[in-house]
Amino acid sequence: MRGKVFEELIITFDDGLSLKVIKLQEDGTRIVKFFQNNKELDFLSLVEVLNKIGHLPLPPYLKREDEEKDNTTYQTLFSKNYGAVAAPTASLHFTKELLEKLENRYNTNYLTLHVGAGTFKPVETEDILDHPMHSEYYDIPDISRDVLDSDKKVLAVGTTVTRTIEYFNDTKKTNGEANLFLNPLNKPKRVDYLLTNFHLPKSTLIMLVSSFIGLEETMNIYKEAI
Repeated sequence: MRGKVFEELIITFDDGLSLKVIKLQEDGTRIVKFFQNNKELDFLSLVEVLNKIGHLPLPPYLKREDEEKDNTTYQTLFSKNYGAVAAPTASLHFTKELLEKLENRYNTNYLTLHVGAGTFKPVETEDILDHPMHSEYYDIPDISRDVLDSDKKVLAVGTTVTRTIEYFNDTKKTNGEANLFLNPLNKPKRVDYLLTNFHLPKSTLIMLVSSFIGLEETMNIYKEAI
C-alpha cells in the first residue's frame, strides 16, 4: 500500500481480512483493530489467519523474500508463545545437541519476550539520550526470577534478554513492557556476561554492547571481525 495512513482508514487483505486504523501514535506506530468478514478478531484468531495468508517477517537487512525453510531455520528451539515480530537472533545459533550440553552443565533459565519492530529502528537523534526507546512485552517465570534475585552470575543470551533482566532489576516487575535503553551512559547492573551477534551501525543494539565494554573496545572487536 502507498499513501498516507490516517485514522478510520480501512485496509483489506486476502481471506476476508481487514484492519481499521484507530489511532496514530507520536512514535510513528499505529493502533489498529483486525476484522475477518467484518467480525473483530482476537489475537490468537488473527494469528491463525496470518499463518495462512501471511509471510514470515524476516529482518529487513536480509534483503530477500521469506522461504518455506525459514519457518524452522529462522526460529529458536524454545519458541512457545505468539507475539514477537522477529526471532531473538542470538539464540538462533543453538542446536538441540548444543543446548542439551549447556543445560547439563549450567543452570539454564528462560523468560518470554516479544521482540518488537522498534528493535530495527536506527538512532536518528544527535544526542542518543533523546532517542525514543521502543517497548517490548516480557514475562519472567518464578524460577527465573529467583535466580535474578540471587547473587548468582548471569550470562544473557541476546540484547533483548539483557534489556529484560535489567528492566526487572530496576523495577522488580516480572511482566509488562520494558523500554530500557542501555548505553555507555546507562550501564547494566545485573547481567555479568553477554552472548550476542554483530549489530548494525547507529542501532540501540550496538550501543547496548558498548554499555558493557565501552565504545572503543566495541569498535576494536568489529574491526577485528571485518
